[in-house]
Amino acid sequence: MVVNDLRSFLNFLIENQEYAFWPICALLSFVVAAIILRPLLRSAAAPEENPDIAVYRAQLAEIDSDLERELLDPDEAERARTEVARRLLAANKAAVAPTGKARPARALSLILAVIVAGLSFGIYLQLGAPGYGDLPLRARLEASAEMRANRPAQAALEAAAPAPPPVDAPEDYLTAIEQLRVIAPTRPDDLQAWELLAFHEAELRNYADAAVAQRKVIELKGADATLDDSRRLLDLMVVAAGGFVSPEAEVLIRDMLGRDEGNIAARYYLGALYNQTDRPDFAYRIWREIVENGDARQFHVASARAQIEDAAFRAGVEYALPEERGPSFEDMDAASEMSPEDRAAMIGGMVAGLANRLATEGGPAEDWARLIRAYGVLGDQDAARTVWNEAQQVFVSSMRGMEILTNAARDAGVLE
Repeated sequence: MVVNDLRSFLNFLIENQEYAFWPICALLSFVVAAIILRPLLRSAAAPEENPDIAVYRAQLAEIDSDLERELLDPDEAERARTEVARRLLAANKAAVAPTGKARPARALSLILAVIVAGLSFGIYLQLGAPGYGDLPLRARLEASAEMRANRPAQAALEAAAPAPPPVDAPEDYLTAIEQLRVIAPTRPDDLQAWELLAFHEAELRNYADAAVAQRKVIELKGADATLDDSRRLLDLMVVAAGGFVSPEAEVLIRDMLGRDEGNIAARYYLGALYNQTDRPDFAYRIWREIVENGDARQFHVASARAQIEDAAFRAGVEYALPEERGPSFEDMDAASEMSPEDRAAMIGGMVAGLANRLATEGGPAEDWARLIRAYGVLGDQDAARTVWNEAQQVFVSSMRGMEILTNAARDAGVLE
């Protein structure tokens, strides 16, 4: 009956593995604690025989042997036997263990057992994953490959993506865009109409429709389509898919990398694809190059910087972000000591330098917003409006970027 009960219990644990985990952990903790505490418990028992006792017994036997062979006089043998017997008695007394040692050893053993069990469970609850199945490396790689191969298509991701917050736009603007949606399909070869439609759909956060229009723009440009056109389409596809990289987006990524293997946007999204499909090791290796060599103010580099430490941690790699470079304290101190005229000239030079860098290298939305506000402060409304229009094309697929730019344009007085 006991055997049947045990068999039933084991079958229950096999069928309900979530209940088997903690009993197994408790059993293993008990075994480990017993192994650790066994020497301590043994130390509380009576000590082994004093090794001197064996020596004295051997000496007594040797005295008897010498007496039989008449190598010792009887009196001398008796005196020697008496002395050795006295020492043997003393050795026997020294080998008796004190009677009060066992209880403290057992109490200490119990305390240590509780500490070992408590630390084991506490550390596991902090670092472990109760209820999580075994994930050997091969199984993880296979699961990741299957996840990449079977991930949803672009249309499915767009349907599942949360709707972006509505845009507060004037009624006449919405009416004009509705007319543009009707006109553009009737002019399949009108590049400007499709460019306007792609821009304004993104402005209204209709990213899926903006991606369709941008794809038409690339089709009309043909061989003249640039990597920047593809990058804009890729940005729109990913944001329309709720931040996920679809199989269709991956095709575009591979095409861009085939034309320029160092393209930062394509490399960022390729790393995002691997990061989303449980291959943080690939994501880390891809992102590390653009993080350490790219401009931290560029959107895709900044996005990689925001995620690379987590990817490195999950890949089992210790990694710290390199510091961003900026103006030194000496430069700021020097500016504070300038005369108003020199400071104004310095500000004008800094604005010109920022404008030149954004025009040639690009940068994050914060830098574009800073330039728009700077022109507004300087009273150059035309320049502020020009930068505002250019920045909208750059960050057409970034909701957060457009919010930053819109606030800056409003502060500069150029938001129409």
